[in-house]
Amino acid sequence: MKVRLYEIFTSVEGEGILFGTKTLFVRLAGCPFKCFYCDTKGALPVESGTEYEIGDAKKLIGDSIERNTYKVNFTGGDPLLQSEAVAELAGFVRERKIPTYLESSCFDSARFAQVLPNIDLVKVEFKTRDSGFVEEAHYSRLLENELQCLALALGSGKTTYIKVVVSSRTGLGEFGSLVGEIFRVAGGSALAGFIIQPTHGIAEPDLKQLLGFYDAVYPYYNGVRIVPQLHKIIGAP
Repeated sequence: MKVRLYEIFTSVEGEGILFGTKTLFVRLAGCPFKCFYCDTKGALPVESGTEYEIGDAKKLIGDSIERNTYKVNFTGGDPLLQSEAVAELAGFVRERKIPTYLESSCFDSARFAQVLPNIDLVKVEFKTRDSGFVEEAHYSRLLENELQCLALALGSGKTTYIKVVVSSRTGLGEFGSLVGEIFRVAGGSALAGFIIQPTHGIAEPDLKQLLGFYDAVYPYYNGVRIVPQLHKIIGAP
């Protein structure tokens, strides 16, 4: 088995419910999608980064784990493109008693199910129609997979939270419909969080918009939070 990695580095987690934690980021190469606000465009080409034998990748990860590392974040690109390798690498990390975290668009529930057993902390990211992630004709299929991933994560008892990136282009009505679909699946389950993340540096939403998005989620889940990207603010990678 081989895996193509774009980069491995330790930094401060800048997103989600675990922002501020010391994290080893394992960024996998390759993503066939193109969100207009993507901030890791260098990792999108499938041929980017460096290809490793899986044993060599494990050693590289093991050697890169610093003292007091809170978790290992498998990110991308999109790590589900290399789901078999991610499952293997995440299992290796868990053997070292360090929590594993998956950061994916959840575009493929079958691949997600393959990785899930070796993931401790799950972020299910829902894309809005305005993101440009997929063409309009394919959006319903994407949403179906995202909802399936959410159901799988919650059913497995993993620590699971939701993230939605919003921009000035995000319509409140459309956002509200998405939230309704999410909680049709999540129901009264024990979500660990619901994060509304504003875009940074491009099509940034204003406060009025953000409060509208917040109000759309709050009746379903009062633990909703608006959290910008901390690492952008402090200048971390």
